[in-house]
Amino acid sequence: MSQTNRTALLQDSAYLEWPFFETRHAQLQQALDSWAAQHLLHPAHDPAQVGASCRALVSQLGQAGWLRHAVGGKQWGGLQDVIDTRAICLIRETLARHEGLADFAFAMQGLGSGAISLFGSAEQQARYLPRVVSGAAIAAFALSEPEAGSDVAAMQCSAVRDGADYVLNGEKTWISNGGIADFYTVFVRTGEAPGARGISAFIVDADTPGFSVVEQIDVIAPHPLARIRFENCRIPVSQRIGEAGQGFKVAMATLDVFRTSVAAAALGFARCALQEALQRSTTRKMFGQTLADFQLTQAKLAQMAMAIDSSALLIYRAAWQRDQGKKVTKEAAMAKYVATESAQQVIDMAVQMFGGMGVVSQVKVESLYREIRALRIYEGASEVQQLIIAREMLKEFSAAQSATEQQARQEA
Repeated sequence: MSQTNRTALLQDSAYLEWPFFETRHAQLQQALDSWAAQHLLHPAHDPAQVGASCRALVSQLGQAGWLRHAVGGKQWGGLQDVIDTRAICLIRETLARHEGLADFAFAMQGLGSGAISLFGSAEQQARYLPRVVSGAAIAAFALSEPEAGSDVAAMQCSAVRDGADYVLNGEKTWISNGGIADFYTVFVRTGEAPGARGISAFIVDADTPGFSVVEQIDVIAPHPLARIRFENCRIPVSQRIGEAGQGFKVAMATLDVFRTSVAAAALGFARCALQEALQRSTTRKMFGQTLADFQLTQAKLAQMAMAIDSSALLIYRAAWQRDQGKKVTKEAAMAKYVATESAQQVIDMAVQMFGGMGVVSQVKVESLYREIRALRIYEGASEVQQLIIAREMLKEFSAAQSATEQQARQEA
């Protein structure tokens, strides 16, 4: 990013004065922005070395103390006992503006260890969370399967109780940090009840016999991603997170913490694209004037700015509500849907302003175009978010209607 763009980004911080934030949040964002500008100076990663790059970034983030925000529990190295949703959203937004893989590295440390922060035993927390915070151990979250993505209840990977152990068999796919993680939070069917009620969560160390990485998956924006397999993989009962049959609850609660932060990452990508578009449009000469002098360009810039602010309002409303202890299923879904879809549009408009240069490999807007696409899919595709929003609205309507009818009967 050019120095001109960086100056503009630093000036565009008025949103930190919104009532969603406390003084410490503004200080956090400003400190991280300054750190990232000094240390994240290598945004072009060799796809063949993406695993090594990610490991290096996790180490950097840990040594600098940023991973303290990704876990809950002061005694385990976390900054607070409860994960601050606004903080992780600001961190992801800021890192995404600077370097997509740095955002990924931070997010997966949080998501991969989130179930341990929320539901883990003291022994599990003591064993894993300090290493997550320092960057010494890389975490992964293994939920999706070849035939069970959005429909989690359709998972087939199973675990059978055998004395003091569980024996795991099956496959997981689209696993972020697959192949480089030191441990995996894995969700498998244990059969206590049909559907989602018969799933349990386990911690599987990468060196456990019977565990293997069977395929590295190359995607549009290089990230460490893999298909993993369990073949008679024996796991002690002490590695189960929470109670048997409570895995779906564990998974959804973990995703509830981090889903809003996916929207924040999309917001960071969009902000970066807008700054690139402003820089390009005000310097690109066309027909005796600049690109920015054309009304068509101005209209696009206005659309980009409105999309960004709309997304930010939804994101930080959801984050603030969760930090107040309120349910945010609908609000988080709204934030993720609007922010990721809007960011795709903002980045596409920026690419268009760059013309042919916009599709040249490693030009910033080209990288953003590849980075944003996956965010509309992972942690709940856009279509699933719409279903969640509608379902929650119908629940609220039904509850309100029932309350009204009950009140009417009491008054009759």
